[in-house]
Amino acid sequence: MSDELWQDRPMVLPWLKGRWEYLLELKAHNRFPHALLINGPEGLGKACFALALANYVLCREPHNGAACGHCRSCELTESGGHPDLYQLKPEEPGKPIKIDQVRELTAFIYSTAQQGGYRVVIIDPADSMNINASNALLKMLEEPGANTLIMLLTHRLGQMLPTIKSRCQRVDMPPADVALATQWVSTQLEVAPEEAAQLLVIAHNSPLQALAYKQEDLLGLRAKVLKGLADILKQRSSPIEVAQSLYREDLELLLGWIYSWVVDIARSTENNADPDLLRHTDARNMLLALARKVSHHRLYAFADQVQAARKDLMFRRNPNKQLLMETILNDWRLLLRPD
Repeated sequence: MSDELWQDRPMVLPWLKGRWEYLLELKAHNRFPHALLINGPEGLGKACFALALANYVLCREPHNGAACGHCRSCELTESGGHPDLYQLKPEEPGKPIKIDQVRELTAFIYSTAQQGGYRVVIIDPADSMNINASNALLKMLEEPGANTLIMLLTHRLGQMLPTIKSRCQRVDMPPADVALATQWVSTQLEVAPEEAAQLLVIAHNSPLQALAYKQEDLLGLRAKVLKGLADILKQRSSPIEVAQSLYREDLELLLGWIYSWVVDIARSTENNADPDLLRHTDARNMLLALARKVSHHRLYAFADQVQAARKDLMFRRNPNKQLLMETILNDWRLLLRPD
């Protein structure tokens, strides 16, 4: 989900233009770093930003802060076959980048640029490198050679080795401006601004994730999760039955939804179940019902449990996914139990 749909499109999305201008100014003043650590949440457009920067750096005749689009280098980039651009990714989605993959990069890093300019490497997601792969990259970061740009993209900065981070110039991507993002999502999906705004709420203000919700029918999956949670509370289904129907899905995504609903409940609970404070209107009735009945103590304990489960998934601790969902959903059922 998120950047994956846009990662092959070199463009700078509106909310990232400030970062783009900052990097171009560094280059104009000969202060361009050899390694950039591009950090920020999923769905902001980091991948297409990095590819646009690669195009700009490789272009022989950049103009007005962008690649020219017509030189030989731009033609090669457009075809996806530029010999001086190397994109390093996991062999399969969700798998780590291995040491052998990084070693294969060595020959590229220390070769002469075939087009006589820069050599550019994009590693995405850089946090997927295992410890051996990260250590293999260190020497390249220390001695990359002239006219080399290595871009490491991450949305999990805490999983990056300190030694890797210290050898890169960090570029933190800002949250998307809500007004800009709403207008952009509305235009891309050809929907009303109100629908775009609600999609952004669901997607935690990540515009590319908002597109994915509509284009990949994640709204259908979200509705399935909501129905399962409601069925558990109304005792129409057991936590085990609902867990069996969900555990093969993207659990990190599902737990993110559950956590955001819990935050909504907490916000409303602290203000006498005020319905105007609910951000997730697709779950309004269930969240309000819980806000009127659940205790603060039980709600916050459940929120901590959901966050701990999300971390297990994020840090690839390989939990038993069906058991994890059964545990979470059983404790969801217990939210209404008296203290």
